[in-house]
Amino acid sequence: MIHPLAGYSAATISDALDRIGRPGALLGLAPIADGVRLCGRAFTVRYVPAGFPPGTVGDYLDDVGPGEVVVLDNGGRTDCTVWGDILTAMAADRGIGGTVIDGVCRDVQRALGAGYPLYSRGRFPRTGKDRVEVAEVGGPVGVGGVQVRPGDLLVGDADGIVAVPREVEDRIGEICAAITASEDAILADVLAGSSLAAARRRHGYHLLQRQEASR
Repeated sequence: MIHPLAGYSAATISDALDRIGRPGALLGLAPIADGVRLCGRAFTVRYVPAGFPPGTVGDYLDDVGPGEVVVLDNGGRTDCTVWGDILTAMAADRGIGGTVIDGVCRDVQRALGAGYPLYSRGRFPRTGKDRVEVAEVGGPVGVGGVQVRPGDLLVGDADGIVAVPREVEDRIGEICAAITASEDAILADVLAGSSLAAARRRHGYHLLQRQEASR
């Protein structure tokens, strides 16, 4: 089943989260290619620097369900990767919704060829094996400065990615609908000959994302 928020852009959802004063836009993470979209519930994995003897980078992908989004907290590290071609091939084959990494990935050609949604801080060829290890699967993680919990909704497009806590999804959907209606009306007015200032004033453009308590 397609989630109602899948029909909105990451930018619109970010504005809606601003309206209720909740963080959600994941800073520094971008898709490895434009033209992909992502929407699904978070399956979380947290990494820490490897101990001695080092642990493993994990076999968690066996437990990820179709449509879920793998969310990897590697502490923003850019010196070693936690996602590569085997994981991409398996995830694409099993219908996993995408991967979001607070860190970097490698073997991106396979993801590009498969059209697999992959968001990260960049690309780097060096493995994370013996450099990082899985500390926890299924707990809260920090990604791009935002806490993401298992089951939170991730929505991504060419602009980036946002996380929506489950308990505010319905409210965010209502706000997104209102924002979209206002922006569509502004566009229609401008294309009909209105000035931008008048159209924005008429439809409350500068208040669309303002926190509700201060409106």
